[in-house]
Amino acid sequence: MTATLPAAPAAPEPATAEPPPDKRRLVTRPVVRFRGSRPDLLLCGVLLAAILLVQGWNIQHYPTLSDDEGTYLAQAWAVQNGRGLAHYTYWYDHPPLGWMQLAALTWIPSLIAPETMTVASMRLAMLLVSAASAVLLYVLARRLWLPRWAAGLAMVLFGLSPLSVVLQREIFLDNLAVMWMLLAFCLAASPSRHLWHHVGAGVVAAVGVLTKETMLVVLPALLVTMWRHSHRDTRKFAVTGAITACALIGFSYPLFALLKGELLPGAGHVSLWDGITYQMSRPGSGFILDEGTGSNGVLESWLYYDRVLPLGGLAGAALLLATSRWSVTARALAGPALAVAILAVVAMRPSGYLPAMYVIQALPFLALVLAGGAASVAHAVLRKGRATPALLPARRAAAVLLAATAAVYVVPRWYDGDRTAMTADANAPYRAAASWLGTEVPDPAGARVLVDDALWLDLVHAGYDPGLGAIWFYKADLDPAVTRTLPRGWRDLDYVVASPTVRRDARDLPNVKAALEHSTPVATFGEGEERIEIRKITGDGTTGDRNSRAEAS
Repeated sequence: MTATLPAAPAAPEPATAEPPPDKRRLVTRPVVRFRGSRPDLLLCGVLLAAILLVQGWNIQHYPTLSDDEGTYLAQAWAVQNGRGLAHYTYWYDHPPLGWMQLAALTWIPSLIAPETMTVASMRLAMLLVSAASAVLLYVLARRLWLPRWAAGLAMVLFGLSPLSVVLQREIFLDNLAVMWMLLAFCLAASPSRHLWHHVGAGVVAAVGVLTKETMLVVLPALLVTMWRHSHRDTRKFAVTGAITACALIGFSYPLFALLKGELLPGAGHVSLWDGITYQMSRPGSGFILDEGTGSNGVLESWLYYDRVLPLGGLAGAALLLATSRWSVTARALAGPALAVAILAVVAMRPSGYLPAMYVIQALPFLALVLAGGAASVAHAVLRKGRATPALLPARRAAAVLLAATAAVYVVPRWYDGDRTAMTADANAPYRAAASWLGTEVPDPAGARVLVDDALWLDLVHAGYDPGLGAIWFYKADLDPAVTRTLPRGWRDLDYVVASPTVRRDARDLPNVKAALEHSTPVATFGEGEERIEIRKITGDGTTGDRNSRAEAS
């Protein structure tokens, strides 16, 4: 069944005057047609160009390459090259739809220049995702009644915060999932209130969840947005259709596992149940506000890049939720404000595990509610003074002073953070290590090297065997398909590339730990904790050999 209601007359700017209590039910929702609004298109285009310039400049050199980036891109490479869902045994750590999308994004460049499909160069594909997300956020802000300047502010907060610049450059599934979830919110807040737009929101939300399953926690906020912005005559149909569509698409993942005979644990195969059990049983990283915990360290790393967006967004969400009973803007932004609240509560679980990229899914909602809070403050300062015209100059001066104070605080800090992102070179050690392994190892095709996934594709393009030559270091201990090819363990290896990730995680991986203990460095790139050592496996593991190698080191 299709139900389309006539749209309200278009307005150049959303109405911001608060109606009296007895008239609130008669408020007509203004419609902003983005495609037909030249000022909106111009503002969005200018801001998008600035965002792409800042995020794209120096993208290959900063931030430091991560093992997670390499893993997702290597899995995308496996899909492209018909090697299955992953470059090693796929074990249901995440739904595969995310890196299937990466494979689609990197398909053309990999065909033109397959040797360039490495983590640093393929970060350029993330610019497309950033561009789509930034535009969708602007559209969503306008559909949620924010004035043009506030929608532009949300776009700037989302795209130019140093925290956003660093994280949106990286090849993370979270960035793809955010793009899909923003599209779902845009459909949920569709001004035409078309029933199939809401069903489409459910479909797109399911795609977002299957891209990164942690987006599940945002679904209640999506339903609130749909409830607030749907017509009461078709609201039940809209919500029911959205939930049904989302559930049907979402259940395709366990159905896939069931059809492969991998839904439940069993001998000789991986299972979806084991993957879920692993994710749910990961050791907690502590309470986010307790000093010394892993979660607190993650929080400090976020605030190191930017305090404005995370803390200001939380304050904006609190303001909107507190004023939702009498503020039109707050009611329109109830969904995004709820999303921020849910994500904050989940992050504060003392027993939960908090990954560094968790904040990515909160970034657009933090930006939206911070801009919405600014719009509410501006309305309180300016609009309510219309009854006393003599006070308008003073109120306008106060608004200008508030805006100037915020700019004086934010701009210098953002300038320093974005300048670092656009000039620093954090990946020189990785490039030097990849070059050395490609030119100094006598027989790359026959060599066996333990390496993190940030360098795995570099080695594959340099001629190392992608199955038995370049070995993702985790698999030397955790994947039976790999351990069977190493009957003597570390003795069957030639080199181990001791990157910061390898050195950090080796304590829980016996083969990797032994390889580091029974090897000597032949090349070192970088300094301190960020250095990369290429270590050659030597000796037979006896005490005398180990002591002599320790002395040589």
